Amino acid sequence: MNTELIFEKSKPGRRGYNFPKESSFPVGKVKEIPEALKRVDSADLPEINEVEVIRHYVNLSRRNYGVDIGFYPLGSCTMKYNPKINEDVAALEGFSSLHPLQPVETSQGMLALLHETITDLCEITGMAWGTLQPFAGAQGEFTGMKLFAAYFAKRGETKRKKILVPDSSHGTNPASAHIAGFEVVELVSDSRGMVSPESIKPHLDDTLAGIMMTNPNTLGIFEEDICTISTMIHDAGGLLYYDGANLNAIMGKARPGDMGFDVVHLNLHKTFSTPHGGGGPGSGAVFVNEKLIPFLPVPDLAKEGERYTLVNDRPDSIGKMAGFFGNVGVVVRAWAYIQSLGKDGLERASELAVLNANYLKEKMKKTLPVPFDRRCKHEFVLSAKKLKEEYGVSALDIAKGLLDYGVHPPTIYFPLIVPEALMVEPTETESQETLDLFAEAVSEIVRRGKEDKEILKQAPTKTVVRRIDEVLAAKKPVVNYKKEAAK
Repeated sequence: MNTELIFEKSKPGRRGYNFPKESSFPVGKVKEIPEALKRVDSADLPEINEVEVIRHYVNLSRRNYGVDIGFYPLGSCTMKYNPKINEDVAALEGFSSLHPLQPVETSQGMLALLHETITDLCEITGMAWGTLQPFAGAQGEFTGMKLFAAYFAKRGETKRKKILVPDSSHGTNPASAHIAGFEVVELVSDSRGMVSPESIKPHLDDTLAGIMMTNPNTLGIFEEDICTISTMIHDAGGLLYYDGANLNAIMGKARPGDMGFDVVHLNLHKTFSTPHGGGGPGSGAVFVNEKLIPFLPVPDLAKEGERYTLVNDRPDSIGKMAGFFGNVGVVVRAWAYIQSLGKDGLERASELAVLNANYLKEKMKKTLPVPFDRRCKHEFVLSAKKLKEEYGVSALDIAKGLLDYGVHPPTIYFPLIVPEALMVEPTETESQETLDLFAEAVSEIVRRGKEDKEILKQAPTKTVVRRIDEVLAAKKPVVNYKKEAAK
């Protein structure tokens, strides 16, 4: 380094150094900064006082929307309220101040927590063991597909390259399978909105690697034929992968392992208590049955007597998928969530998620049709197709209109098999009053749209940023505030 601070070591303090009182900070010699590295012009930093800084950031925070402000029915994302105590636990210095390179002897508390979390999640999913390395659900999927590949390579079954993926799946499923080296084959959902065993039969040969499924699926429907499908896939020599994005619907009620899945990923940031708006932070923990344990990423966690240790001697391992144990802050929150609720609490959370979704579906289908109108789990999908055809009002218009009611819109245009889709997930943490207000807001927006769609086309009108040209914004985003100000 061209610039270096050399500190004189004294008696160890809380952070490793104590500086003598008679010396000015920092203690030691400071090498001269080379001329080539010195700034010539002013840094052009704003000169403002503390009050202005505070007001600036508080006002910015008022522009943000989150579950602490209002209803957030973003389908398939489980944007639920997360207890603040879990944030406090994750912030405890014993957890937050650990360094990933600390020796295991001084990390026993964290290793114990990680080990206990894996054990608890194995019980919840019905799996044998797992890894906490993946940083997100998509990376968990990729890890699962790498496990598939390693398993078949070990068995010498190199022809098994075909992965079946339902057309209602999350888009990352086929992407993860593809980048792991597999050939993706799409399965068309049947009239019930589910995967039919009949659609699988043509693919039951020695090229089949397996199937990726979400259960309940993205329509919020439980795959009733899952046990039949599991038997068919296994009899053909393939494996089953479980996308855990929707575990919030069956947690404590049903286990993927009992359905026959060989690999499971969980979005700890969704189901197990980490606020994840804005794209992070995440954790895509992966769990497997006995036959896939040897292929899990290293280092593995093991308990030897009362001591926890890291194991790297796994010759069949797929290697490291992320640094150390992934996003441990999310894992600590998940651990706190599980410990707080316990078995009965987790089961109750699922019951309320399903109750809220079915209650809201029955109210809202009077306003917009539900293409697959059957008892749902944690979410359901409405369609504005007829509304658009008859009145020119789209799912996007409804979503924009909701912003004027102070409500975050649901997911729109997904899953792709439903035209003009609005996917609604109320979660277990919302009250009946909130659900009623949401249903009434959508009903009012649809009524207004039928009377004068042009008014709705202007929405939102009460937000800081009005409706933008989304195509232009995507093609030519303005990311420089000075250019924006100049305009």
